[in-house]
Amino acid sequence: MGNDAFDGMRVVELAQWVFVPVAGALLADWGADVIRVERPDGDPYRALITQGIGAGSDGVNLSVALANRGKRSVALDLRSDEGRRLLDRLLETADVFLTNFRPAVLRRYGLDSEELTRRFPRLVYARGHGFGARGPGADRPGYDSSAFWAQGGMAHVLTPPDRDHPISQRGALGDRNGGMALAFGIATALLRRERTGQGSVVDVSLLATAMWTLSSDVLAALAGGQPRAASGRGGAVNPLVGAYRTSDGRHIQLVFLQGDRYWADFCRLIERDDLIADPRFADLKARGENLEACVAELEAEFATRTLDEWKDLLDRIDAPWAPVQAVEELLTDPQVLANDYIGEVELEDGRSYSLPNVPVQFDERPAEMRRAPEHGEHTETVMLELGYTWEQIAELKDAGAIP
Repeated sequence: MGNDAFDGMRVVELAQWVFVPVAGALLADWGADVIRVERPDGDPYRALITQGIGAGSDGVNLSVALANRGKRSVALDLRSDEGRRLLDRLLETADVFLTNFRPAVLRRYGLDSEELTRRFPRLVYARGHGFGARGPGADRPGYDSSAFWAQGGMAHVLTPPDRDHPISQRGALGDRNGGMALAFGIATALLRRERTGQGSVVDVSLLATAMWTLSSDVLAALAGGQPRAASGRGGAVNPLVGAYRTSDGRHIQLVFLQGDRYWADFCRLIERDDLIADPRFADLKARGENLEACVAELEAEFATRTLDEWKDLLDRIDAPWAPVQAVEELLTDPQVLANDYIGEVELEDGRSYSLPNVPVQFDERPAEMRRAPEHGEHTETVMLELGYTWEQIAELKDAGAIP
């Protein structure tokens, strides 16, 4: 089963917010024992629920749950010598150290990559950055709205040129994409360690994640061109590639990249055989030269049917297309339901809540998601596993190393 792919692997996660914790959650989905180290007052991401961010209908902080499902939480004060020594005890048992603390902070605590890889040669040291491990911005704080969306070019290419301000990104868009890349890097490093016995330092930045996402535009820039401006209208280059408005104000996205392959069949499907015979639209080259006229014909056709009518009609052609859906429509999308893309988390008290599932499946089965931990919920349990006695735990509480 895929759920136990990382069984026996321990990940010590010293991270906050979304980007790097998401990587830890993905590893936990596949069986890793992810011990999340939080400061005594907790990850500040938990507090965003007071702004209505992540609040579920049943009082569950869904944003925190999504980023931290399946983990255990230990609360430590790393500013104290006792807390720092306790973290060392944890690291002695770790296969992976996962962090998004900035380089200067890590050096201050003796947790920089040079120090930990020297002490633990088999350790996979994985870190997420805003702007990369080197260069003048290495120590800058980086969130996805700044490093991924703004500096990474996403806002620029996705904002229509007639707008005075760039469009805003959706919540944690770069964080969750970066988290997937970081989890992939960790899995690769663990495979390498299996073969060589040596750990690795794994780096992923939000800036690099944006550039990878925009690879087509980056390639255009490398070739001396400019990215094509964002346009909501169908047929910007090929009239059979784009979004068309239906009679009820919805849209259908056509992606008939091989225009000559699909043109005649599509025209017959919509009962417009005259378009096949029209010399202006005879082939891809002709349709490109008469783009406006061709798009106008298709726009007029799409305006004669509702979204549901178009869905029924297009189901008869073996070609790539899709309705432009609202997020809430995904919740009842037959493909989403059939493939278990929304998972259910069961709580001990009988309640449950739903979360988007990890997009990776093993053997056609989704991950079995477990709930996220409460702040510091497993502090004492983990300390007992490390060999501490109840008397020592009480002493550490008195010293303020643990809450």
